[in-house]
Amino acid sequence: MHPSSFTHANAGEPTSRRLCVYNSGFLTQGRIKRILQLASWSVSIGRPSDGDWVGVWGAAPSSERGVAVAEGRDAPVLRVEDAFLRSLHPGRVEREPPLGLLLDRTGLHFDASRPSDLETLLIEDPLDDTALLNTARDLMARISDGRLAKYSAYDSDLEPPEPGYVLVLDQVEGDASVLASVPGPDMARARFAEMLYYAQTEHPGQRILIRSHPETLAGKRSGHFTAEQAQGRVSFIDGAHAPMDLLEGAIAVYTLSSQMGFEAILAGHKPRVFGTPFYAGWGLTEDEHQLIRRQRTLTRAQLFAGAMMLYPVWYDPYTDRLCDLERVVGTLEATQRAWIEDREGWTGRKIRLWKRPHMQAMFGSQKPMRFGAPRAGDAPSVMAWGTAARAGEWSVEDGFIRSQGLGAELVPPLSLVLDDLGIYFDPTRPSRLEALISESVGLPDHALNRARRVIDRIIAGGITKYATGASEYPIPAADGRSVILVPGQVEDDASVVLGSPEITTNAALLQRVRDANADAVILYKPHPDVTAGLRPGAVKDAARWADQVVTDAPMSALLSQVDAVWTMTSLTGFEALLREVRVTTLGVPFYAGWGLTTDLCPLPDRRGRVISLEALAHAALIAYPRYFDPVTGMACPIEVVLDRLRTGSVPTSKPLRLLAKAQGVMASYAWLWRR
Repeated sequence: MHPSSFTHANAGEPTSRRLCVYNSGFLTQGRIKRILQLASWSVSIGRPSDGDWVGVWGAAPSSERGVAVAEGRDAPVLRVEDAFLRSLHPGRVEREPPLGLLLDRTGLHFDASRPSDLETLLIEDPLDDTALLNTARDLMARISDGRLAKYSAYDSDLEPPEPGYVLVLDQVEGDASVLASVPGPDMARARFAEMLYYAQTEHPGQRILIRSHPETLAGKRSGHFTAEQAQGRVSFIDGAHAPMDLLEGAIAVYTLSSQMGFEAILAGHKPRVFGTPFYAGWGLTEDEHQLIRRQRTLTRAQLFAGAMMLYPVWYDPYTDRLCDLERVVGTLEATQRAWIEDREGWTGRKIRLWKRPHMQAMFGSQKPMRFGAPRAGDAPSVMAWGTAARAGEWSVEDGFIRSQGLGAELVPPLSLVLDDLGIYFDPTRPSRLEALISESVGLPDHALNRARRVIDRIIAGGITKYATGASEYPIPAADGRSVILVPGQVEDDASVVLGSPEITTNAALLQRVRDANADAVILYKPHPDVTAGLRPGAVKDAARWADQVVTDAPMSALLSQVDAVWTMTSLTGFEALLREVRVTTLGVPFYAGWGLTTDLCPLPDRRGRVISLEALAHAALIAYPRYFDPVTGMACPIEVVLDRLRTGSVPTSKPLRLLAKAQGVMASYAWLWRR
């Protein structure tokens, strides 16, 4: 991380400065007040004394009061604005708190009539740190691939317009960045009309598409273009498209001062700019105005690094701390995915009663889930557990990093997977995971780099699916012989029934491994659910084939000491691959057939591409599952779950643990758990 990251605005300052405010939003909007506090500002009311500052919100009407007080008391002014990646929706639409703030001590980033901290940074900072610029390029690509923007919610069902159009960006009336470029609302409307005229004149015969601001689409504020202007080859774009989808289909972009002009630069455009936004004047735009102070030519990566990584103060809602931009990108990726998938609501079928509160928390934040057989008028999307899903329904299952504790003990999951094609443990048909793995051969560097960081954190933290057991475990002396770990499985588990047609029991597995490895040291670890007496699969005479039966050891401690893993379809094989342990499969788990394992069972013809370990990990651990933070109740990226497991800060449910013990007593009432 660049040394200036999320400290630029406060370098060299004392622990806390008093910030006198005269806008109630600073006091009533908890997230804004908290970010300021973390950035060493103590929000207060009253008149400023020596050393105090006055805080105002941008160029909002309320800022005039604060500026007047500051001038009368000879106090400096801190101007506060939303950061350039704000939230899923505009604050006026959903009352969503921001994920970052811009704290400027000298001016406003959108007002070129005077310097701002951002402008000074872009002029004076060398912006030549190799690590900083490499990270900037990775994050630019990740933001683009993730369809992230200042407001990152969009309608994923909408088809983007046919490519080959000129994109004209509207803005809301009275927007401060517009009025900083044009004196007065009447002049602003004339300037937008002029911009539309130039777009038509400079691109004769081309379609002209006007993109309205999200607040205009939501009916909150008016734009500058009217229906009368949408004639002939000029039309409005209908619906909430992702900005990046619109930019990728455009042949030219026209803007006054919209932030989407900045996003256009990141998408590879050189937008035509009719105002004086922060991104103009650096050689990356075609400018109608000459900006005298800006004589430097920047690359896209330098502009991004300054405006997105060094200038803002970013906030991590999971840890209640300031953070870097990468954490914010992960937050938006996770919350955006949850919003897109859940916004129409879900009906859950074949979901056990104890799972329902956690399913509701994970999938019901937009619209409450309903459980039971689908009825007329229910949510259009239906999920069912495991193989119970029917045609047109989604399968839902535990993810590969699940919890601190067993599913059979009713420990709530930290991750679940949704599959619209099949389910990962059923190789008899395609699954979404299989498709993601196959497509991963084309993953960009930023995705592979992230996957490698996730792998390294999993190994360093000793994290496995259930993250349980002692921290160390001694194994027999090998005396130069190969040490093979054989993970037992639940024998009626669907992954065994569907994915291991030849070897179907743990005893048969052990015998096959011993027959093929007569001189090896074989460790057999029964499945935790079997050891707990909750599921079938016990082997009474395991010592016939195994040198040691291991029951109380974390899988991570064993994997660090063995040379190979032999398995039917156990997830342990995947965990071994992450640690670069050789894996032989006797069934068809999701990780078999991609050139990373020795496979002794016939594989589906669909598999055959050779991929990297990072590509497999990205598909299985990042792209396929959804993660849930039990502390904040929010969708989260995998990195948050790894943090929780590493620190042991995952809440457990004592009533559910008692309920798990009662399952044996209440076996005759099994219908209760399966309704």
